[in-house]
Amino acid sequence: MTVEQIADQIKKYQDQELKLFISSSFQSHSIPLLHIISSIDNSIPVIFIHTGYHFKETLQFRDEVTKRFDLNLINIFPKVSKINQKDCNGNLLYTSDPDYCCYLNKTDPMESVLAEYDVWINGIRADQNSNRSTMKLEEKAKFGCLRFHPVLDWNSKMIYDYQKKYDLPKHPLDAQGYVSVGCEPCTRKPDLHDERSGRWYGMKKTECGLHLDLVKK
Repeated sequence: MTVEQIADQIKKYQDQELKLFISSSFQSHSIPLLHIISSIDNSIPVIFIHTGYHFKETLQFRDEVTKRFDLNLINIFPKVSKINQKDCNGNLLYTSDPDYCCYLNKTDPMESVLAEYDVWINGIRADQNSNRSTMKLEEKAKFGCLRFHPVLDWNSKMIYDYQKKYDLPKHPLDAQGYVSVGCEPCTRKPDLHDERSGRWYGMKKTECGLHLDLVKK
């Protein structure tokens, strides 16, 4: 979609009096969509899932972008404390059961948000992995919420060109070779030809559940 088409679709949702939010992990490739949405209506809530495992650079970058774009930021948190996120051997779940760790720290908190809103504006792109390549512009989510993927047909070059055109800030870890940045314990520098290969490195896992469990097929 073009920026103009995204703006038109947002207006259509608003004309229907639908309650919208956008989620963001505040990575460099997330910033163009945040910039677009903030230029359309910066009162739209921006949901950040504060897992408690983020790089300090991510939190600093979140605050920088929020201030620069005057975003309506809402941090959401896991319902289960870290002390209760351990396996039978006393190890934190990201070491032994990363799927359940992601559920507790990301998917479960987001489910509560979906129950309150009508439209989830989501920045996934079809070129990021095989799961996302099967997504449509709109998908049904839980609790009657609708997922809207405005940059689904964008690619990495389009993201780069938009960043350059508007001189958008970049995540501090970009300079160190990170392309896709998630929770610190489960993020490594990626392979050159796969930007998400550094996520859950060695775990045969490419999604946290937000784009699997929270899509209603």
